[in-house]
Amino acid sequence: MANINLIKDALSILNIQSDFVTKDEIKEAYRKAAFKYHPDRNLAGLEMMKLVNVAYETLKDFEGETTSINKNKKDFGEIINNALNAIINLGLEIEVCGAWVWVSGNTKPHKEVLKGAGFLWAPKKLCWYFRPNDYKSHNRSTWPMDQIRNVYGSSEVNKEYRKEECKQITND
Repeated sequence: MANINLIKDALSILNIQSDFVTKDEIKEAYRKAAFKYHPDRNLAGLEMMKLVNVAYETLKDFEGETTSINKNKKDFGEIINNALNAIINLGLEIEVCGAWVWVSGNTKPHKEVLKGAGFLWAPKKLCWYFRPNDYKSHNRSTWPMDQIRNVYGSSEVNKEYRKEECKQITND
C-alpha cells in the first residue's frame, strides 16, 4: 500500500473530497483533471499532467475510506496550477518531485514573483519549492535533492517544449 502522505497528496491533486472513494470515482476525477490540465488547454499543462498522472498511479488501486487521510478539502491541483502559471515563462528550471515543485536556475531577479506565487525558499538547497499547505514533516533532518528524487521520483520540464509553447501562445 502507498504511503499515506502520497495518498493524501494524490487525493488533493485530483480534488477528491469524498469520505469513501471508489475506483470509478478515481477514474472520473482523473478524466476531469486530465481534461482541465491538458497541455493544449493550459500553459502549465505539461507539469500539471505529470502531477495528475503520478496522482492517478498512486490511487488507481486504492479504494476505501479517506476521512482520516483527506482532511484538506482545498483543490491542490488548482492551487499548484496557478503557481506554475505564474512562473512558467520566467525561464527557470522547474522540476516535479512527487507533489512538490522545485525551481532553480537564476531565480534572484524573480524572487518577488516566486514569493507571490506561493513558492518558499530552501536555503540549504539554494532553490525554491511549492508544496501542499498542510504538509507536516515527520523527519528532523533535511534531505538532499538526490534523496528526494530517489524517493519521490523526478521529472524536469522540457525547456525546448516550453519555449515552443510560449512562442505559440504569444503568436496567437
